Amino acid sequence: MEDHESQRKVRILCLHGFRTSGEILKQLVLRWPEPVLQKLELVFLDGPFPAQGRSDVEGIFDPPYFEWFQANEEFTEYTNFEECLAYIEDYMLKNGPFDGFLSFSQGAILAAALPGMQAQVDKIKFLIEISGAKFGENRFGMPKLASNAFSKPN
Repeated sequence: MEDHESQRKVRILCLHGFRTSGEILKQLVLRWPEPVLQKLELVFLDGPFPAQGRSDVEGIFDPPYFEWFQANEEFTEYTNFEECLAYIEDYMLKNGPFDGFLSFSQGAILAAALPGMQAQVDKIKFLIEISGAKFGENRFGMPKLASNAFSKPN
């Protein structure tokens, strides 16, 4: 008979949405069924930058609120994108390995690009994206650093 307790849990790095927090995403994800949660080791990371404006979740969830990076209204120019990637890569190197990402909204946009930009961290095996988008699509411009993230492998 197999000992289920000795099996390694799937490690997932969780990236929250714009002007929210790891704690807020944690409160939402921990509503999942217990048999699912028992198989996962979920790590909730806060974005590196304090929110630079009003959060849509004020009055629903307590602060503090964070952002991963900033963009202009047209989503054609990005600020702090490279710093954000360095922050996540550093966290993964110090606290990894991680099997995959679970991400929401701005975190999902970012997580969609991360596997294609990986350099030093262990390869990500999967993404769970909730309410995300892809850089370079209709509404979202492409940060220079993400330009190869969605290219086809040779």
